[in-house]
Amino acid sequence: MSKKPSAETGGGIEEHDSEMQVQETPSAETTAAAQAAIIEEESPDAQDDEVMIDTDPTELPSQSTVPSFPALPASAQRSSLKSETRRIAIPPHRMTPLKKEWVNIFGPLTEILGLQVRMNVPRKSVEIRTSKHTKVVGDLQKGADFVKSFALGFDVNDAIALLRLDDLYLDSFEIKDVKTLHGDHLSRAIGRIAGQDGKTKFTIENASRTRIVLADTKIHILGSFQNIKVARDAIVSLILGSPPGKVYAGLRTVSSRMRQRAL
Repeated sequence: MSKKPSAETGGGIEEHDSEMQVQETPSAETTAAAQAAIIEEESPDAQDDEVMIDTDPTELPSQSTVPSFPALPASAQRSSLKSETRRIAIPPHRMTPLKKEWVNIFGPLTEILGLQVRMNVPRKSVEIRTSKHTKVVGDLQKGADFVKSFALGFDVNDAIALLRLDDLYLDSFEIKDVKTLHGDHLSRAIGRIAGQDGKTKFTIENASRTRIVLADTKIHILGSFQNIKVARDAIVSLILGSPPGKVYAGLRTVSSRMRQRAL
């Protein structure tokens, strides 16, 4: 009688243990499933790491190769550019000199720059445009400056220097830009710039190595940037009333400095 309760008790303990084992089993499966989910989430990175580790860096294709673009031939560049046209107006008082010097004007434009030129008499203008013989696009601007300088009053032999040299420019201003003068005061200012028989103007041209055109109250200077500044300063001093002797002395000083710099 005494062993039966112990057996039952033992049996109860075994059932209790089995129940405990049954309760513990789901928790173990849940833990395994959670770990499997974590592994699945981390598996892409882990696979990438394995791929990066196993890959030899020397086998990767080099992405730093510079693409080569061969230069287009000159004929292709010229064919891709459209022809440009410039129209330069000619004042009425310069139409007669233009007709006389027409051969000397269109010759350099066609031979040196390879431009097409024509005179538009009804419009009183000269039209130039690029052609297949034009080597540089900037030659059109050179040709326009050449014709414009002749229209302003420069000699053809002086204006043609614009086609041969790259550092020549045109500068224009009026006497009223320096000082407002009227009547006899304006006439005397023009006379001081020109001088007797044009001697003052020639002296300024020779000292500054420029060419000057005095057209009524407008003054046009042709030369390099530095030389234009020297000539303009001398003309401004004459307009403001400086004596010609003082201007000559300043020009001699400046010209001597320019010769020393050239040496």
